[in-house]
Amino acid sequence: MKKAFVTGSTGFIGSHLVEALLNKQYKIKCLVRKSTNLKWIKDLPVEIVYGDLFNKDVLTQATKDVDYIFHIAGVTASHTKSGYYLGNVEATKNLLDAASQNPNLKRFIYAGSLTAVGPASSKVPPNEESPCNPITTYGKSKLEAEKEILKFKDKIPVTILKLPAVYGPRDTATLDFFKAVSRGIIPLVGYKSKYISILYVTDVVNALIIASENERAVGEIFLIGSEKFYTWEEIGATIERCAKHRTIKIRFPEFAVVIAAAINNLLDVFRKKPSVFNIEKSKDMIADAWIADITKARNHLNFRQTVDLEEGIRKTFDWYKKEGWI
Repeated sequence: MKKAFVTGSTGFIGSHLVEALLNKQYKIKCLVRKSTNLKWIKDLPVEIVYGDLFNKDVLTQATKDVDYIFHIAGVTASHTKSGYYLGNVEATKNLLDAASQNPNLKRFIYAGSLTAVGPASSKVPPNEESPCNPITTYGKSKLEAEKEILKFKDKIPVTILKLPAVYGPRDTATLDFFKAVSRGIIPLVGYKSKYISILYVTDVVNALIIASENERAVGEIFLIGSEKFYTWEEIGATIERCAKHRTIKIRFPEFAVVIAAAINNLLDVFRKKPSVFNIEKSKDMIADAWIADITKARNHLNFRQTVDLEEGIRKTFDWYKKEGWI
């Protein structure tokens, strides 16, 4: 039986990954903090390892006998620059140190991000050879984490997947957009269409698993994304069809989005948990395109998008509705 160690297992992508690995008869260890809500994995037959990515003894002990390490955890919002680097770079280094002590490790899979590449023009998607120009602290920290991983490529078999926007059941990042459209408004940033590569969560999970099982992926970086690029107008219209009522499009000037984000940043002083909508996020939102050329993943991994936008949005909308989220 294959054994896997998963970080971020209680989150959106991580919990779906755990379910998929269980379906493939993996034996799984999940790293979780004692304060973490185990809602999505509490009833699953997994071994819970209490600790965090800064407890080196726990990491070494938990990873010493596994075949695969899936590093999904990361910091997507922080009050400070150091928070991103601590959660995305230093944490990854600690896990790499632990992994390097397991001589039988078959793969270290890292869930990276297209934000580490930076935005593209709407017509020219980047590939793995494109220069990386991240525009946010989050993106820069994810790129630094990649560099740390590649330093270990001669010690352990590593693979990096740079993931696009991901949606599906349990996702909170796109929830507000679904809510807005469900209430009759398609909120759009700027006065021209912005393009995005976006995948339903099961396609992302599949990419992580097939990369872990493919020997051609050792030491490689792959950009993962949808077969076509979508506009937010298209995504909104698809949700509108699920909601079965008419909507209106409201366009917010880019400068207004930045100002609103700055105000929200100031209000973060009074919050224990940093808001996801901040100056950093506004940079992502006003960019022309977050897209990727997935030729390498298609050719080397035989990766294919299996859930199109219509089906994925329908599944997500129905789940949100059932759970009372919208």
